[in-house]
Amino acid sequence: MKFTPETYKLPDISMQPFIDDEEIDDILKNAKPNREQVLAVIDKSLNKNRLSLHDTALLLNTEDPELVELIKDGARKLKEKVYGKRIVLFAPLYVGNYCSNNCRYCGFKASNKNALRKTLTKEELIENVKALEEHGQKRLILVFGEHRVYSADFIADTVKTVYGVKKDHGEIRRVNINAAPFDIEGFKIVKESGIGTYQVFQETYHHPTYTTCHTSGRKSDYDYRLTALDRAMEAGIDDVGIGALFGLYDYKFEVMGLIRHVNHLEACYQIGPHTISFPRIQDASEYDLDDKYAVTDEQFTKLVAILRLAVPYTGLILTARESRQVRDEVLAFGCSQIDAGTKLEIGAYAENPGVDQNLNKEQFKINDDRTLNEVIDELLDGDYLPSFCTACYRKGRTGQHFMEFSVPGFIKKFCTPNALLTLAEYIVDYASPATAEKGWKVIERNLKQMDEVYHDKVKERIERIQAGERDLYF
Repeated sequence: MKFTPETYKLPDISMQPFIDDEEIDDILKNAKPNREQVLAVIDKSLNKNRLSLHDTALLLNTEDPELVELIKDGARKLKEKVYGKRIVLFAPLYVGNYCSNNCRYCGFKASNKNALRKTLTKEELIENVKALEEHGQKRLILVFGEHRVYSADFIADTVKTVYGVKKDHGEIRRVNINAAPFDIEGFKIVKESGIGTYQVFQETYHHPTYTTCHTSGRKSDYDYRLTALDRAMEAGIDDVGIGALFGLYDYKFEVMGLIRHVNHLEACYQIGPHTISFPRIQDASEYDLDDKYAVTDEQFTKLVAILRLAVPYTGLILTARESRQVRDEVLAFGCSQIDAGTKLEIGAYAENPGVDQNLNKEQFKINDDRTLNEVIDELLDGDYLPSFCTACYRKGRTGQHFMEFSVPGFIKKFCTPNALLTLAEYIVDYASPATAEKGWKVIERNLKQMDEVYHDKVKERIERIQAGERDLYF
């Protein structure tokens, strides 16, 4: 069945498959961009209009270097308008790597006899959270292998434990989840623990490729995974994240699949995904794929810019899979969230202060091993505003109420002030002297750009932070 915009208005499409490979192929095949069309699509996005699949295909099929640069420039302008200079920081914490699936690209796959399996005990979990807090982390994503031992109850208990860990001024204020999809009742259990975003990635939206890459386990069921976030929404989780693993199939098809997924969630639940992730395949233990669809740096930076234009109000997550150089470039025109100080080995935050990677203990290879302070220091050099803000989630500004792009004054009223307050906390509690000096200068520059009312309110709260108060927000 082909899905058209008219089809998407029907009320009974929730929890039904919605990806039609032929439809996506046809749109890509028939999108033949010229300069006038490309400029019109960029202008459409800059005027706060969501791009259609055809619009997105026109940008994807644009190969002229000059036009590609215009696409990136449009994305820079749009990002500045929607997010300002803020970059939200988080860290992944791998809780366990037992898995019942066989995904040919993943080091955790069940058939990998070289994988060293481990699940953190409660005591080990607490020690790792303390180690993260000692470096200043406030936002975590907990990652679980897809196995029956990581039940909804187990995940909920883990989340509650993490929220309960306090180390000096440290605390985790937002816990996101990346784990196997559940039925509706399972998602309800997880929701009650107070999670933030629930991520489930389709990996590839191309049906034949999905079958080839996922040879056994529950994950081999394409439709069950595709509709996972429908079940999450039905369970009341209105903050979800989608993603594709680039390099499994043609990157243009995967971008189109992501946009179709956004369309589906918006049509069924009036809420799109809070975040989109776009990791590229990296080396892993027992990796078992060729590089036929490997995505070059040039293609990668282009697709991120296109995603930014296509879904202006959706957070884009850039991970430490990418090198520092690629991350620095993409930050300018696409991403709003990055991880920092990342370690993938189970228990490594507490047990392994070094940066050596053992792929038999990790899901994949990372290419940016900078510490949190190093990342923040370099963000400040680039005049970015590092942020650990979690205010919107705790004030109920989520789901339908959290569309930064469509809320007039949102950045001015909430995002920039709260980012400044969390940066001030980091400077006082954790920053090196050199980073602290840079941080106060960035805070002062941002304060000068505020009107008198906000300037005085933010400055007063920063002074309270310097005097010892914490967790102040608007």
